[in-house]
Amino acid sequence: MNLIAVVTTVGSVEDARKLAMALVERRLAACAQISQIESVYRWKGAIQHEPEFRVLFKTTAARYQDVEEAIRALHPYELPAIHAFAIEHVYAPYGAWVEENSSAT
Repeated sequence: MNLIAVVTTVGSVEDARKLAMALVERRLAACAQISQIESVYRWKGAIQHEPEFRVLFKTTAARYQDVEEAIRALHPYELPAIHAFAIEHVYAPYGAWVEENSSAT
């Protein structure tokens, strides 16, 4: 299994739900988790401190490019954070479910 978690952040729960639903409906991700966070970052020369929502998508490494493209197309930010990390250890039946539900067919 070659599973990954792809992460992005948005400014509203509505945008987070829109991304989550779109990618799961398209079978780009088996599931998406939304959590409220607080972000501190530099943007255009100023320090920003904002509430945001993190969306974590569980998918396969083979689907990363399609996931990234979908996020970029739907994302409201000028420069969305999109990054992924490998899921190194996974309960085998759950991993099989992720693979099955993030496949193109």
